[in-house]
Amino acid sequence: MSDTRPSTPRAPRAGKRVDAAPASSAADAPHGSRPDQVYARVRELIVQGLLAPGSRVVETEIASNLGVSRTPVREALQRLQQEGYVLATPGAQQSRLTVAPLTREDVHELLNIVGALEGLGARGAALLPPADRRGLVAKLRGLNAEFLRVGKLVPIDHERLYDADQRFHRQIVEASAGPRLLALHDAVKPQADRYIRMYIRMLTSDIRTSVYEHDTITTAIDEGHADDAELAVQVNWRHAADRLSRLIPLTPAQRAH
Repeated sequence: MSDTRPSTPRAPRAGKRVDAAPASSAADAPHGSRPDQVYARVRELIVQGLLAPGSRVVETEIASNLGVSRTPVREALQRLQQEGYVLATPGAQQSRLTVAPLTREDVHELLNIVGALEGLGARGAALLPPADRRGLVAKLRGLNAEFLRVGKLVPIDHERLYDADQRFHRQIVEASAGPRLLALHDAVKPQADRYIRMYIRMLTSDIRTSVYEHDTITTAIDEGHADDAELAVQVNWRHAADRLSRLIPLTPAQRAH
């Protein structure tokens, strides 16, 4: 994906409170505990930008909109705070939570962590038996071809492009990863997705670089070169972090320096 710079991303304005009204009731979810359901729904709203960076998170409003009591909401928000999705306002007399801002430091940290995790997945994929590798490589080449086709549409369907990229990377992780790696990827990847979803419209005028990097990853897996496959995934995410960080405005403190 190339680096282009429209003035602002199409996302809710920072600091504006966005209700969770589009959410279906957490009580309707068929699986998992109530706090898990609330956690998943609020995280989804944050990742998709429906709760904008800097917007206030009000426990009573979330409980009302999701049709649950405040207890599972409180537990879900504590978990979201631990994972960095929401922040407590320092020095406030009462607990006041806001959606975490998008920063250059965070995008580098998160995307490089994702690169390290997926790099381990790619290493494992390259060490699969030849027959398994061939099957995986065929899937990866098909997904990358779809990614390229969607990227050539006019206008680009950004949701389909995002989905194609997601499926390519997830296929690598699932090919050989154990439960621990999958759990770590599931925990960190949505935090990186906040940045990708927010700025994807600025990154899709030319996707040739991403297609080439996907091909490099696939070829290394196909040839059984574990070191090369791991490095290729890490480089792909490092480049994404570099492009995204250039699009994120500096904070006032950073501008002062």
